[in-house]
Amino acid sequence: MSTTNADPPPRRRLGELLLDGGIISQDYLEIALLEQKKTKEQLGRIFVKLGLVPEAIMRDLLGAALNEESIDLDKVGINPEVVHLVPKKLVERYRFVPVDWDDASATLTVAMPDTLDVGIQDKIRARLKPGVQIKTLLAGESEIGRAIDKYYGFELSLDGIMRELETGAVDLESLTAVGSGEFSHPMVRLVDSLMADAVRRGASDIHIEPEAGFVRIRYRMDGVLSEVRSMHRDYLSGMVVRIKILSGMNIAETRSPQDGRFSLSISRRTIDFRVASQPTTHGENLVLRILDRNKGFVPLEQLGLADSTLKTLRKMLARPEGIVLVTGPTGSGKTTTLYSMLHFLNTEEVNIMTLEDPVEYPMPMVRQTAVNPTANLGFAEGIRSMLRQDPDIILVGEIRDQDTAQMALRAAMTGHKVFSTLHTNSALGSFPRLLDIGVNAEILSGNISGILAQRLVRKLCVHCKRRDKPTLSERHMLEPESQGEIVLYRPVGCDICFGLGFKGRTTVMEVVRMDDEFDDLIARHGTKGDFFRLAVQKGFKTLAQDGMRLVLQGSVSMDEILRVLDLSPHNVA
Repeated sequence: MSTTNADPPPRRRLGELLLDGGIISQDYLEIALLEQKKTKEQLGRIFVKLGLVPEAIMRDLLGAALNEESIDLDKVGINPEVVHLVPKKLVERYRFVPVDWDDASATLTVAMPDTLDVGIQDKIRARLKPGVQIKTLLAGESEIGRAIDKYYGFELSLDGIMRELETGAVDLESLTAVGSGEFSHPMVRLVDSLMADAVRRGASDIHIEPEAGFVRIRYRMDGVLSEVRSMHRDYLSGMVVRIKILSGMNIAETRSPQDGRFSLSISRRTIDFRVASQPTTHGENLVLRILDRNKGFVPLEQLGLADSTLKTLRKMLARPEGIVLVTGPTGSGKTTTLYSMLHFLNTEEVNIMTLEDPVEYPMPMVRQTAVNPTANLGFAEGIRSMLRQDPDIILVGEIRDQDTAQMALRAAMTGHKVFSTLHTNSALGSFPRLLDIGVNAEILSGNISGILAQRLVRKLCVHCKRRDKPTLSERHMLEPESQGEIVLYRPVGCDICFGLGFKGRTTVMEVVRMDDEFDDLIARHGTKGDFFRLAVQKGFKTLAQDGMRLVLQGSVSMDEILRVLDLSPHNVA
């Protein structure tokens, strides 16, 4: 018996799609299904929560399976005018983000974690102007949370909280904004609001600095400190006590430095804070390092490297043994680059182990260990221990002394791929540095795969940067790297970049890939000049030259390069 209308093919289950795509194993599926029986959550959400499938892959896979268009909210800028069309309460209640508005068809495009939830769409439509249509895009839940924080802000009413501390009158706005619905002490809400605001702005550190008559609050954003608030010093003691309680520090000890750590849930995201106190002449100075687990790893392709640099880097990573060194000052992004390389190499076929001080971001399928001097677990001792764990790839947080350097090189000599950092100003400066701490040239020769030196520079805000002509001195510096007309861009400042003119950072990098000629030069105790001349013959580009590339691309300002890099003739030519 035949029918004229064929039945539509049955929709495939999410687990089958992941298995057929080789994204998960059968064991991973069984783990997720068991967790689903306990929590009754959606299977896709469980895969992401357990770290079995990255959220971006899950988003794109669901979009393809459901024939729905997906969007990466972390990479797409949203027009603030569209945000103003939808009230914050509506966005927070139904967890969606307005993306675009088409005036001709009266259509509002929104990003949602579940585009099949028609009920939610009807509720959103009922609260908008009559006649408005809704077009949906698929986005990850954590991406939506970050976008709401970014475009709507926290609005925790710092002024209201401080007024409450002074008068005792409860500030209802700040209570509502916290979202708990429960009363908490205004000092608790004051500290929470500062931390939430710093996370929203993308700060890496919070500085609480006592002066003679007031307290200065500064955030480090994109590597540069910026003052965001000044308060009366009467607030200092309460803020210090609150943060010390959170981080497990001794509130009675004010004359000695202390360290602590705590985690806080901000907009459904777990944020880690590392705290350090320091006694000063005006009171205790506090610095909070912000570690956002949800930021994930930056793929090598997204580090902003030149094509030739990325190609050289991949050749270095393809070598089965040897040590790769990443150099640069504190805060130059060495850890991010190391994690990117490990993420590139991280497969089921290899055993990756790390020894860090401390472990900053968890990595799936990687055994991570923090050094612990009190337990006699330093870098050198940790490498000895890891070599008995059958590793293929080893990450050593930092080479600080001769013992650590020799153990790392010994691991490289015995067939392991080793990654580590070294404090030098340039890639070529690593050779005299290693010789200076007592490593024999004979051991260095043949065991180094490559050396990277890098800096982080602030990128110009794409929404407000201004086109400009170069000055005479700027033209002189840029002409050796330019191919034609030179056009520069300057920072301006807007609401999206908080008036700074910069948004985000990118990497300036120089790379030396080792070969037999470099090994012979090491064995002969060559000078830094000898290494430089040989590297230039092989197409080596300095940090300064890579910085000029970014300026000519229009992504970085000339002043920013001058702030970070030495552009002396030796470093350019």
